[in-house]
Amino acid sequence: MYSIKWVWKYIQSYLFGWVWASIVTVIVAGLFVVSPYIGGLLVDEVIIGGQDELLLPLLGLMIGSVVLRTVLRYVSQIEFERISQNVLYQVREDLYTKLQELDLTFFNTTRVGDIMARMTGDTDAIRHNVAWTYFNALDNVVLFISALILMGTIEWRLMLSLLVVTPFVGLFTLLLSAQARHAFYEIRESFSRLNSMVEENIGGNKVVKAFANEAYEIKKFDARNEQFKQANMDSARISKRYLPIIETFAGFMSVIAIGLGGWFAITGRMSVGNLVAFTGVIWMLNMPMRNIGNYMNDIQRFNSGTIKIREMLATQPKIPIDKQTKNKRIEGAVEFENVSFAFDDEPDQRVLNNISFKVEPGQVVGILGETGSGKSTVVNLISRFIDPTEGRVLIDNEDARNWNVIELRTNIAVVMQDVFLFSDTIQNNIAFNEPNTQFETVEKVARVADASQFIEQLPEKYRTYIGERGSGLSGGQKQRLSLARGLLKDPSILILDDTTSAVDMETEVKIQEGMKEVSQQKTTFIIANRISSIKHADQILVLSKGNILEQGKHQELLIKGGAYYQIYKEQLGQSMVEEDKDGSSL
Repeated sequence: MYSIKWVWKYIQSYLFGWVWASIVTVIVAGLFVVSPYIGGLLVDEVIIGGQDELLLPLLGLMIGSVVLRTVLRYVSQIEFERISQNVLYQVREDLYTKLQELDLTFFNTTRVGDIMARMTGDTDAIRHNVAWTYFNALDNVVLFISALILMGTIEWRLMLSLLVVTPFVGLFTLLLSAQARHAFYEIRESFSRLNSMVEENIGGNKVVKAFANEAYEIKKFDARNEQFKQANMDSARISKRYLPIIETFAGFMSVIAIGLGGWFAITGRMSVGNLVAFTGVIWMLNMPMRNIGNYMNDIQRFNSGTIKIREMLATQPKIPIDKQTKNKRIEGAVEFENVSFAFDDEPDQRVLNNISFKVEPGQVVGILGETGSGKSTVVNLISRFIDPTEGRVLIDNEDARNWNVIELRTNIAVVMQDVFLFSDTIQNNIAFNEPNTQFETVEKVARVADASQFIEQLPEKYRTYIGERGSGLSGGQKQRLSLARGLLKDPSILILDDTTSAVDMETEVKIQEGMKEVSQQKTTFIIANRISSIKHADQILVLSKGNILEQGKHQELLIKGGAYYQIYKEQLGQSMVEEDKDGSSL
């Protein structure tokens, strides 16, 4: 019942159309009794009574009612479909808007296939019920009542005899509904798991092919597909158990009507014409009783879908996204005050442990450390993708949690190692933040990122369409486009998360030269594995297991002879270390 109340909020926007389409549906269903009634009159008055002059008027009335009924039925169905499509549009829009509001915690704990199931199958179940199930249920109810009224006026005793079977139909319908609820929920869950598996396989198709593991993936898919098939078979078995019983009881009505009604006609209790009219509306009782099981299935599918949609719409992000109130420019000062961080599901395993450092506007900060040392967590805290478990992250001497999230991120550009490019042109990918950016500006940042050379060699240059996730481009090319996209944003704080890992040393030097010009007046954080990427930074942080092992400038850390010294020696050799200590290689 709550699912119906929930979807009613969307239908209310189209209340006028909904009401008049419902009224028209009632009228159309009521008109179905006209033809059987006229058929009875034709038998009694024309065929038996010999009043031939009534033939054409009665036939005209019958034809007119059929035409009117057909036109009105078409109009009402079109209106219900229009309303259902608008409801579907609004629900999907609300879901997509909610997706933009949710934070990383939600996406880290929710399967992609589950999200896609909510956006497709679950929303379509809502549309189906708004447009089709409601219309048919209302139509069938009015057909049933109209038939009972006509039957009662013809022969009330025969009508009551037909109603003897209805309690049995109601009982088996309730049993069907109770068992179908769980079955349809399992269908929905297995469909979600199947979607997730396929999405994962498509995204990781290169890994599958590289390991020649297609057979294993097919085996996994077959298992998920089998689960989905079995869930549907379970639902079918429930229908098989109850629907034949319901239809059998519904079929008894025709037997009762013809047998008992025939006896009434023979004994003179009702005319032959009345028997014809009476049996002519039997289907108006049969059909609703036969369809009730299918409607129960549709409603259970609707309930299982709306439960998941309502759960998602009710999910509240830990970091709420507020509307931007003003275009406030950040200067770029960043400070960590005794910051610790742990994920909610592992509160005892700290990713960062009581770290503190301060960065002045315009400074360049290099962050170095092994995998899992907390480098990415540091920059995620700056962008407020996550909030610290303890301590504070200050942006321009103000706690990041007090900033409007949209304003904060508007002033920060994050160029990630895991590059994501949209299925669009190269120009539109670079100008993602400002779609109306002048072409000259796009070219400028592409040159800085050392991307212009390979772009110019493409058939359509900047208008070249990139396939899904940048298919057709090398890892280094994708990183350079991602860097250009971040630079075009002109942020106060620029975060480069190992953005040159896929390019060669020569290209990296070109990028560093170009960055010197555009990074002025920008606070820049560079996460890198190569010492060469960060050796000129104003300060360098060496992280290990969530702690800052060392902090300082390049030469200071070399002279110190600690962890940074060891990393540099492993990468460039002892001779280079000695040159750097006296500054001769700088």
